[in-house]
Amino acid sequence: MLPMSLGRPRTARFAAVFLVSVLTAAGCGGSGQGFVKQYEYEEEIYLSMDGSATVYVNASIPALAALRGFDLDLRPNALLDRSRVRELYTTPVTRVARVSTWRRLGRRFVQVRVAVDDIRRLGEAAPFAWSSYQFEPLGEMMVYRQRLGAPSGKDVGHVGWTGRELVAVRLHLPARIHYHNAGAGNLKRGNILVWEQSLKDRQNGAVLDLEARMDRSSILYSTLLLFAASGALALFVMAAVIWWVIRRGHRSRAQA
Repeated sequence: MLPMSLGRPRTARFAAVFLVSVLTAAGCGGSGQGFVKQYEYEEEIYLSMDGSATVYVNASIPALAALRGFDLDLRPNALLDRSRVRELYTTPVTRVARVSTWRRLGRRFVQVRVAVDDIRRLGEAAPFAWSSYQFEPLGEMMVYRQRLGAPSGKDVGHVGWTGRELVAVRLHLPARIHYHNAGAGNLKRGNILVWEQSLKDRQNGAVLDLEARMDRSSILYSTLLLFAASGALALFVMAAVIWWVIRRGHRSRAQA
């Protein structure tokens, strides 16, 4: 057994090395390595069976300029004009519900919550015009397709990108998924699909094709139907028990 004077320094050194390793890994994650992926632009789509959708755009200001050509102040310490962002995303086919901002890695990020009545018309809105959208029946299923084409951005110079930044589309589907081309491991929590592409490939116009096929009835509808059926069965059983008790009581009185 080590003396107290030797055991404590070794324990302290081990703890220090472990802490440095964790901090280093976390730091690498912030630059696109390690535990955390660095998403510079994301579209998160919550789709309903009637074709309506809520879309969240999470992006850095430089990414919006580089990919969508928005004329925004790229200075790290510049205040974002939220009314300007709201104006850019408000179109005849989209409505902006909220605009929020935060900072990360020396860059300002923005989240825009957009509502669209028909996902098939989303490409008519300038911020989403690089994509085409389809949502239609296919036999006993519904199929969703989206194709991201070339961006319409501009050169933003040096903004701190390392080349490891990612672009992603996250699709929240309302029904059980039968097929998708997101790749192995990209189906999350049963009905969320994720497609990823490097920011560099997106800037270079590499096409990204998305496809998913699902049931024609929503998970929510199936769940409500199951609850209704369970409730009806419980009421039937209760009524049967009450009828049996009353009938037995009548027989007992008749025999008496």
